[in-house]
Order: sequence, then C-alpha cells, then structure tokens
Amino acid sequence: MTHTRAVSLMILVTLLWSIAGVVTRHLDTAQSFEVTFWRSFFNAIALAIGLTFLRGTALWRHLLQSPLSIWVSGVCWAVMFTAFMVALTLTSVANVLVTMAIGPLLTALFARVFLHHRLPRRTWLAIFIAGAGISWMFGQEMKNGISALGTLVALAVPLAGAINFTLLQHISHGTPDPEAVMPTRSPDMLPAIFIGAVLSAAFTLPLAWPMQASMHDISLLALLGSLQLAVPCLLLVRITRVLPAPEIALLCLLEVVFGVLWVWLGAGEAPTSATLTGGALVLGALLANELLALKKPASPSQQK
Repeated sequence: MTHTRAVSLMILVTLLWSIAGVVTRHLDTAQSFEVTFWRSFFNAIALAIGLTFLRGTALWRHLLQSPLSIWVSGVCWAVMFTAFMVALTLTSVANVLVTMAIGPLLTALFARVFLHHRLPRRTWLAIFIAGAGISWMFGQEMKNGISALGTLVALAVPLAGAINFTLLQHISHGTPDPEAVMPTRSPDMLPAIFIGAVLSAAFTLPLAWPMQASMHDISLLALLGSLQLAVPCLLLVRITRVLPAPEIALLCLLEVVFGVLWVWLGAGEAPTSATLTGGALVLGALLANELLALKKPASPSQQK
C-alpha cells in the first residue's frame, strides 16, 4: 500500500467514525450504557463475520492463546469503544471530539519515548498548529460551561488510543532479532478489535439493564456497530503498517471537523465561530503535512 492510498483510507476511516454523534442524537429512549452495549454488541457480531471471512475458522481455535500484545490492544479498544459513547451522552458532540483531539500529542510523546522515533519537523509543526486550533475550541467551550464529567470520560479515549497506536506501530515495525534462528512473524492484531468489542459489551451489559431501547434505536446502533465501527477499525489496523503512529493520530483529527459538521447539518447543533476557526487550523495543518509528505516521505520507523 502506498502512502497516498493509506492516507486516503485513513480519511475514509475518520469519515465513518464521525457519524456516531449525529446518529446518537436521533436515538429515542436508549440510555448511556445501553447505547454503548448495543453498539459494541453489533460491532462484535460484524467483526466475527468479517474476521471469519478474512482469516477463516482457524482464527477462533487459537484466540484464547493469543499473545499478550493482542490482549493489551483489546483492552485499549474496549476503553475507546466504551468511553466514547458514554461521553457522547454526557456532553456535546463537539466537546467530546475536541477533547479526543489531544491524541496526536499523546501519541507523538509515546512514540518518541517508547519507540525512539525521530519525527519529521513538518509533523511536529502540524501537531502544534492543530493543537492550537483544538485548544482555541476547547477554551471557548469552557466559557459555555461544559460537563466536567463528560470531559473526564472523553479523555480516556485519546489516552487509550495513544497506547494502542504506539503498540500497533511497534508490532508492525518492530526490529527483528538478529540472533533468532528462525524469523518471527508479527502477531495478527485484527482479533484485538473483536476482543475489545466483547469486553466493552460485557462490561456495559449489567449497567445497561433494564433495556429501554426501541427497535428504532437498536437499528441505528446496529448501523454504528457495523459500518461506523467495525469496518473502519479493521482498515485502521492495516493502515498502521504504512503510516507512523503520530501521523495516524494527526489524521484522526479530521473526525473532529467531520463530526461537528454532521451534527450541525443533521441534528441542529450549530458550531460556534471558535469551533469553525479551530477547525480551519486543524484542516490547514493536516493539508500542509500531507502535501509535504508526498514530496519527501519520512520513514515510519526512523530511529535516533
């Protein structure tokens, strides 16, 4: 996969992710933990079908014997799946998305500390410009009295995401052991998404009882679990083999812009002028970073 194709797929991933807010705003009776349960439940079903098609039935016979890295990644996915939907029910979509947008800063820090990546200056510059835009939006939201609990829950998403992206990057671009008699294959990280979905559904099921969702709600949450979550997450794991973790996290900021736009058009949550200004900074930083990458691509595993 070329760098350009990986970036294009990552934009598609963020576009699919971004519909969660507007779809959630059209639910009738489902509550916070019930919303999370049904989305994770349908996500697990969609992943089970997709992984069986991609990997065959042999995958399930060895799932419980998966290496530790897959289970750690699965826990990260579970935190991301659960915290995101719960936060959406506690505060505005824009607030959740701008809080999640600190992900590139955390991912760049983790990649620098744990993987010793020397990041291109263009990526650092883009991260800081995008961070300035996010900070501007966040500061203006603070003046409007946002939910502290919703922000706290939303913060778990970029933290778990930074850990997950760094782990996936390490697995995809790890340095082979020169003393090994036989080369070792990197573990298949796709089952980690399924593990995360199952863990999220299992954790939220007792908290979601008694169920109140209508068939209308369940239909929308089935859409979220399959199209909005399962498909883009499977694509993301493949993309981590091509794009470095900080660049993936930076592209994830597009979800902020797309998500605010969808809610504005589909649910009447109009963004403020500060949100539009911050979004313009984010888009400008992403565009500049990707144009420079096309001219002079940087090695994703460049070391000190």
